Amino acid sequence: MYRVLISDPLSEGGIRPLLEATDVETVVNPSLSHEQLLREIGTSNAIIVRSQTQVTRELIEQAPELRVIGRAGVGVDNIDLEAATEHGVVVVNAPDGNTISTAEHTMAMLMALARNIPQAYHQLKQNKWERKKFVGVELKDKTLGIVGFGRIGKEVAHRAKGHRMNVVAYDPFLTKEKADKAGVNHGSLEEVLQQADFLTVHTPLMDETKHLINRDSIQLMKTGARILNCARGGIIEEDALYEAVKSGKIAGAALDVFEEEPAIDHPLLSLSEVIATPHLGASTIEAQESVATDISYDVMELLRGGTVRHPVNMPSVSAEMMERLSPYFQLSEKLGAFLSKVVDGALERITVYYSGELLDVDTTPLTRMAIKGILQRYIGNRVNDVNAFKTASDKGIVINEQKSTSTKGFTNLVRIEIETDRETRSISGTLLIGLGARVVMLDHHSIDVVPHGHLIVIQHKDQPGAIGRVGSLLAEYEVNIATMQVGRTNQGGDAVMVLTVDKEVEENCREQLAGVADIRQVQCLTL
Repeated sequence: MYRVLISDPLSEGGIRPLLEATDVETVVNPSLSHEQLLREIGTSNAIIVRSQTQVTRELIEQAPELRVIGRAGVGVDNIDLEAATEHGVVVVNAPDGNTISTAEHTMAMLMALARNIPQAYHQLKQNKWERKKFVGVELKDKTLGIVGFGRIGKEVAHRAKGHRMNVVAYDPFLTKEKADKAGVNHGSLEEVLQQADFLTVHTPLMDETKHLINRDSIQLMKTGARILNCARGGIIEEDALYEAVKSGKIAGAALDVFEEEPAIDHPLLSLSEVIATPHLGASTIEAQESVATDISYDVMELLRGGTVRHPVNMPSVSAEMMERLSPYFQLSEKLGAFLSKVVDGALERITVYYSGELLDVDTTPLTRMAIKGILQRYIGNRVNDVNAFKTASDKGIVINEQKSTSTKGFTNLVRIEIETDRETRSISGTLLIGLGARVVMLDHHSIDVVPHGHLIVIQHKDQPGAIGRVGSLLAEYEVNIATMQVGRTNQGGDAVMVLTVDKEVEENCREQLAGVADIRQVQCLTL
């Protein structure tokens, strides 16, 4: 008999599979104190939570029988993933259940924003009948810009087209061919901003997307455009949005999420052009039941020895295999992360090549780590070494793995190649005895770089003085160079310069470097 503890409020219909299972004892108690929770989890095989219960290291260490943690929803910020992995506890979530509810809420906010519905209702409640004050705009023939074209973004596009809107979308995984198939226009982020009459964001929140819509972004938009955020607080820079609405640059905004919640006294709420709801995107009866049902089935499946659909943390690997592969985990992930930050365009194909002493082992876990390193640039911690393959597949990315006897003089070699709709780039790395991971080739250029810390990658023409000009400019910004590697194909031809520096490079410095003679591209990254 398996014991499952549910410590947050969940839909009763959603957990019915657990309640009706003959081999499961389900304990539902959403009002446990911390001390009570520590006692209850001690004999539980599984715990299911939403966002209220904090599944800490302390809690996990008090649960010797715990095998699975279920999160009825997408985010796992309230779960200590590292502690769960260390103790062999699988974490699963339910990322699909709120897709429809969030898409529908976005459309409701879009229409309310266009027609000033909340403001007009508020005036009626004040016994005022002011029709002329609330003249709205039609959606027909307007352009909806969608930033983030995953499950929710696609559902929003489908509904917007039903309102006869023009839809233009940007997503780092979206190619023109995929956009055509979805019946929307494909654009760069700048093009989407410039064309949008209404702009809606549907990206995860991570370093790459925090304040993605900021003062500079808003300046690219049409005067009189409107902005929506039913995704994550922090994607939009709220101070910049406040200023833009106040000045009239942005005609209005509809917000379901804020950077800090609850947002009771937020300055944006003082503006009559802004409408808002208290994070209701997933708050439908159907969505709550759907995530509860999904997580119930996954928890039961794992307890019974089956395969789960949405694992979040590391899968198990045999001790023997782990001993051989573990030194390469970091190398594979760092190579993927490095290459993802220098490649341009929407990802279409990833190929990982192995040679040398990796020929006779199952390198699938290493490929997972490489994909994880690549995709985390775009979708953050939502991708991990368990769901990496499925996430890539969902994004339409083809994954290949090949082995070769050619080691180019190294005992072992891992090479990753990324094909996008714009270019093909590659990176190679190895493990050196006593020295650890090294990047030994970027595209066709031989280098020797430790994939760690703050790096500057400069593509330039091989000409005298290039290194000196770069060094002088960095000195002006008090950026100290730790190491420098230069690789070239031939004298006077294409070359690459990779520097490790002591601190993160400011954007102004990067722009000035890019403006130096004979330099074609400058990319700054942190590994």
